[in-house]
Amino acid sequence: MKRGEILAPAGSFESLTAAVRCGADAVYLGGKELSARKNAANFSFDELAEGVAYCHARGVKVYLAVNTLVGDRELGKAQSALEGGCLAGVDAFIVQDLGVAVLARECAPGMPLHGSTQMSVHTLSGVRELEDMGFKRVVLAREMSLREIEEIAAKCKAELEVFVHGALCMCVSGQCYLSAVLGGRSGNRGLCAQPCRLPFAVDGGTGNDLSLKDLSIIEHLKKLSDAGVTSFKIEGRMKRPEYVAAAVESCRSSLEGTYDFDRRERLRSVFSRSGFTDGYFTGHTGKEMFGKREKDDVAAAKGVLSSLENLYRKEVPLVGCEMSFYAAEGENMSLAVKAGGKTVFVTDEKPCEKAVKRPTSEEEVKERLNKTGGTPFYCTNIDAEIAGDIALPAASVNNLRREALEKLEGELGRIKPVPFDRKNIVLRPHSSGKVKNVYRFASVAQIPQKVLEEKSGGPIFVPLTKWREGLEKVGADRLGAEVPRGMFGKEETVVRMLSEALGAGVKIALCGNIGSVRLAREAGFKIYADFGLNIMNTLSLEEIGKMSVSACVMSFEMTLGAVAEIGGDLPRGIIVYGRLPLMLTRNCPAANGKVKCGKCGGHGIITDRKGTEFPVMCSFGCSELLNSRPLYMGDRLREISNADFRMFRFTDETREEAERVLLAYEKWEKPTGEFTRGLYYRGVE
Repeated sequence: MKRGEILAPAGSFESLTAAVRCGADAVYLGGKELSARKNAANFSFDELAEGVAYCHARGVKVYLAVNTLVGDRELGKAQSALEGGCLAGVDAFIVQDLGVAVLARECAPGMPLHGSTQMSVHTLSGVRELEDMGFKRVVLAREMSLREIEEIAAKCKAELEVFVHGALCMCVSGQCYLSAVLGGRSGNRGLCAQPCRLPFAVDGGTGNDLSLKDLSIIEHLKKLSDAGVTSFKIEGRMKRPEYVAAAVESCRSSLEGTYDFDRRERLRSVFSRSGFTDGYFTGHTGKEMFGKREKDDVAAAKGVLSSLENLYRKEVPLVGCEMSFYAAEGENMSLAVKAGGKTVFVTDEKPCEKAVKRPTSEEEVKERLNKTGGTPFYCTNIDAEIAGDIALPAASVNNLRREALEKLEGELGRIKPVPFDRKNIVLRPHSSGKVKNVYRFASVAQIPQKVLEEKSGGPIFVPLTKWREGLEKVGADRLGAEVPRGMFGKEETVVRMLSEALGAGVKIALCGNIGSVRLAREAGFKIYADFGLNIMNTLSLEEIGKMSVSACVMSFEMTLGAVAEIGGDLPRGIIVYGRLPLMLTRNCPAANGKVKCGKCGGHGIITDRKGTEFPVMCSFGCSELLNSRPLYMGDRLREISNADFRMFRFTDETREEAERVLLAYEKWEKPTGEFTRGLYYRGVE
């Protein structure tokens, strides 16, 4: 069975070279636009074509990351990025935005699609949904255990890609809004400022309770391979080439059974945050997973950089080739070289002459042809035929070999553009009707009587775990069940709970993950897509509508102006009140403190370096970090246009506080106390 693919990051051409020469089977890289690592050097269109040619000549694949969220006004830019990748002949697109996926599928049906880890897929239902959308590969969330990966791999058709080394975010990828809300730099747009690496502390914690050690499960690659994982991915498009070289070489040694303590220490020296963790993979989460970049970590790199550079300084023979040589008196000697399904043929300029003294032997010719150093090739077989006693100058044979190998490298690296049919994007304007209020409460006890008595109110959502209490208080007509965004290892439980809720009369589900959309649809629910699906443009809104979604909460990273421009028919709304969820994490930061996990009642507090407190709320095995102050738009409702409903998200408020908020909105009152307008006016980079 073929071993798994080693997939390396290439934030620059030097890193690409390091990855290839150290044994990567594929690299992933970004263009100058729409890359989730905008601060990496990245590749212009010309550089991309050059990189593809270099890789393909050496049998290495290239995946282009077009994996950021885009707005309607950027759809043309997205189309240009995809077209550039097709012209350069890349092997696949990595995408996050459903609208970009639509463009890729329609404009370049011959190009494979890989679902980015930014899509937050961590369940079989999520993988299957992407399969149905035409995705060939899915990059799983980094928080998954081996058992969870095995269960998905055993039942899906799509290739699975797993991160095996590199930086480990506190938040599930695609669900982090901390950098965007605090500083306007969106992780979903490739400009995360990494505020989580700054001091955020719980009482009795580490002092950096949003900062995890780097992930490394390189020693477990054999287990992943046995589980059916296709690709072993290394994080690090913003890391130096020496890091890439060390990580690739370590992965290769792991698959060969030679990964040892020295290699691990070298890898730790070149970059780590207080060492490595495999806590999610092994199921041992907790305080020991946390770490930060220390002075000792920085100093350790100085001792290994030079040796690591030696790993990729020179060309490495990666491609096996076969040679066939022929020479005869009076004829021009010739050489045919074959590799990768390509054959080139070269001849010398002068006819061969009879030997005056000693004729050249076939063994001598083979010896000269076998000297392929400095090229990507090594000989697997050489056939040499010499007719008659002739003298063949060594320089002539060497020149023939060089010419043939250069020609073969050019043929193997020849760009093969993928057909691209550019589309004229026509977005139909949307006209909203009477605006409804839609509510989400963290507990049934929060729901004010005035919400229950609304005659034209929209759904009232409570967590799926609390649907029974909700049904008793709200009734089946308006009650909705909020499906957890994090369902790690609990998909079957969610299916059972959905079935029970539907059987009792609950008909509406709020889904913030592509996997939960599928589960709710298969169960028979009317579906509201929540903010976690990151819908930011008309094409993605229309695509989510094709999944039987009835209404959608737009991303709160959009401005009001951008919301107003969204077209299509699917009803849409925005969050107008609530503590915005900044992170979804599987490892509760509050559990690092003095209070044992489960003893806090699911409510914790984490404090930043300025003393600002952020609530942490836990349920269903995951934690949400909430903003320190609520979003308030009660006095700005007239400025919201093109929205069919307003979403009120109540998290840690009491019923009385919720009632006061709703009364203030009825009166269009100005806010009191600390509040935020979110990103509706300032937007994100």
